[in-house]
Amino acid sequence: MRAVVIEAPGGPEVLQLRDIPIPTPEAGQVLIQVQAFGLNRSELHFRRGMGGFGSFPRVPGIEAVGIVEAAPGGEYEVGTQVAALMGGMGRDFDGGYAEYTLVPAGNVLPFVSTLEWATLGAIPEMLQTAHGSLTVGVGARPGDTLLIRGGTSSIGLACIVLAKGQGMTVIATTRNTDRAELLHRTGADHVVIDTGNIAADVRAIIPSGVHGAVELIGTDTLPDTLRATAVHGTVSFTGMLSDVWTIPDFYPMDVIPNGVRLTAYSGEASDLPSPVLQEFLEAVAAGTARVPIAQVYSLEDIVQAHRDMEHGTHSGKLVVTT
Repeated sequence: MRAVVIEAPGGPEVLQLRDIPIPTPEAGQVLIQVQAFGLNRSELHFRRGMGGFGSFPRVPGIEAVGIVEAAPGGEYEVGTQVAALMGGMGRDFDGGYAEYTLVPAGNVLPFVSTLEWATLGAIPEMLQTAHGSLTVGVGARPGDTLLIRGGTSSIGLACIVLAKGQGMTVIATTRNTDRAELLHRTGADHVVIDTGNIAADVRAIIPSGVHGAVELIGTDTLPDTLRATAVHGTVSFTGMLSDVWTIPDFYPMDVIPNGVRLTAYSGEASDLPSPVLQEFLEAVAAGTARVPIAQVYSLEDIVQAHRDMEHGTHSGKLVVTT
């Protein structure tokens, strides 16, 4: 099979397309013929050797969609459409950047859909993170006001779709005025151009502050996001698009305003209920939900795809089809 292999950390050029053996499944494992996979910023971090997780050499990729080729334990029938994500994929064992991937059965979610594979490939990790950020991280409820800091990222766009589906008022940010229309088109009620200090702009829209916020930029903008949030509101620290992971000399009483709650979200396959995935796929097929795909690549284009992800060339989800 063809697979992308990283021998050692480095730039996009360390992603090498090779022919390697198709893995052999054992009981408790599922062999999936991969049809598509989404790109995720955590894979960029892994490729660079950041974060201290995983090992090399490795086939990267924390998610994939495809068809069950074999499941010796009988968990899934051959031919079942499935998504696989997280649980060590692409870090502790070989992941989704390949024509076949072998994963523990617990990493797998079945579904039924006639959507194109490129569309399906964009969804699993993006939906899991957006759904978990709203439900577990923020605890958002219908009618709440929600700030999405980093709205043009794939997870930010998915958060807008999910939040609007629940009747929330959404404020989304972007650093680029040219991308404001994309946020409005996705469903954002208000767009704030992110200068690094937007708390006053958010409070000009919602004077008491937002009920909840999903922080996708990083720790450099987190204090300002907290200041934009109402007393008894919640900020979920979910992403690090800026690659800023820590707050120097962190003093909680200085960073966290009185009464504002700070949480975090990072989930696994088990945190995305199968009915939620199936319902979202059906909503996309019916045209009531939108998948924010920015660009689709082939396996041969994986180096360029990582370059585009690294430089923020596109707004939305990057997908590779096999």
